[in-house]
Amino acid sequence: MKGKSISETDLYRPLHDYLVEQGYTVRGEVKNCDIAAVKDGDLIVVELKRALNIPLLVQAVQRQKITDSVYVAVPRPSNKRKWMAGSRGVQDVLRRLEVGLIFVSPNGRRPKVEVIFHPLPFERRKRKSAHRAVLQEIERRSADFNEGGCCRRKIVTAYRENAVQVACYLTETGPTSPKALRDLGTGPKTYGILYHNVYGWFERIGKGVYALSAKGRAELAQYPELVEHYRMPSQGETDEPA
Repeated sequence: MKGKSISETDLYRPLHDYLVEQGYTVRGEVKNCDIAAVKDGDLIVVELKRALNIPLLVQAVQRQKITDSVYVAVPRPSNKRKWMAGSRGVQDVLRRLEVGLIFVSPNGRRPKVEVIFHPLPFERRKRKSAHRAVLQEIERRSADFNEGGCCRRKIVTAYRENAVQVACYLTETGPTSPKALRDLGTGPKTYGILYHNVYGWFERIGKGVYALSAKGRAELAQYPELVEHYRMPSQGETDEPA
């Protein structure tokens, strides 16, 4: 959100005039509130900032100790449509906090004040399908092969882990059928993993027979922990010392 040339005080006058037009008695800087306005006993508080940030959210939540009707006001984005599309998470946070959002345009031909949404009660509903999907993903992963917060490496999902398992077994067995791989323990999704070949790791070399592709052999090196986890014991290999 741009507005570096606009100060917080530049936002005050348009908001003051807008609220007065709505019939409110408006005062600035009242008990640490940037704007306090009252109409028929209804008190609203507006906090002004040049950008949406954590300190602004903290201020808004603190003002909710005074009244339920709390807004944050910031300069209108230069591209409002793009901002609205790209900031759905921010808007969701504000709605969950039950804080209203106002855009202010001190200059230009646009409306000087736009109330994007009011501080309405938020019903916190969980999506059962999303909840179930997380539980299923945890259950389908055999171990923890990801570091939380890491964004520089590919996430090992349950599907990717299963694909690595299939690739590892093909490395050991050579060209094999999906049924033979399932018998080794690669699971019910084996045929789909081979057939759809999402990562390009496999190739069909005959009727019902698949092999590991050159790309698959190369990319397995990116998953050393998984490769070790799914390494098939060599024939005659035992855990007992010689």
